[in-house]
Amino acid sequence: MSVVYARRSTQHTRNTQHTQHIRRIRRIRPVRRTRAAFAAAAVALAAAATLVTGTPAQAAPPAPVSAATARTYLGGLTVKAEGSSDGYSRDKFPHWKTQSGACNTREVVLKRDGTNVEQDSSCAATSGTWKSAYDGATWTVASDLDIDHVVPLSEAWKSGANSWTTAQRQGFANDLTRPQLIAVTDNVNQAKGDKDPAEWMPPTASYHCYYARMWVDVKHHYKLSVNTEEKSKLSSILNGC
Repeated sequence: MSVVYARRSTQHTRNTQHTQHIRRIRRIRPVRRTRAAFAAAAVALAAAATLVTGTPAQAAPPAPVSAATARTYLGGLTVKAEGSSDGYSRDKFPHWKTQSGACNTREVVLKRDGTNVEQDSSCAATSGTWKSAYDGATWTVASDLDIDHVVPLSEAWKSGANSWTTAQRQGFANDLTRPQLIAVTDNVNQAKGDKDPAEWMPPTASYHCYYARMWVDVKHHYKLSVNTEEKSKLSSILNGC
């Protein structure tokens, strides 16, 4: 009898342990499912936020101010005829300056705006993938990209930068804090040249609102003027954002 009782006691203990284990699993599994649900919801919300704000999905410069703020900024900019190009030279806007170690501004922007970018000991991009927001083209060779000054150097000169010091112009030409520098298809950047929004906009129409916000954000920060046609074009775009 004592042997049978011992066996029954052992079996009872095992059954009790098994039941407790099942209960623990039942308590844990809903938590895991809840965490997974929260994670999925967070991803969905992030995606929705991207759609609402119009922020490009690819790597990009610092986000500009909202369309509403850009409209306010635009209303506060000085409106006057564009100044003269007399005395202008790209050399008066020193670039690309060293940002850290062997990395200059161009290489920093290529790293920032690309995906899986690899650099050599000199900080030159040796591989990676870049999507040009202006035209939607994708590139895998860094030499196919230019670093565009959203507000061109010549445009800045004619809008007030002609009175700046060389140090101020260097800061403008290498500004990584504002949405002033972006890696784009070289031919598209060359087609833009020093044109303002009244004369040129990115080929990708869906990017026009974002581009206008970038432009106004930069001009506002640097207190640069706009001409009548430029302001009219920017107003039209921002009012439709």
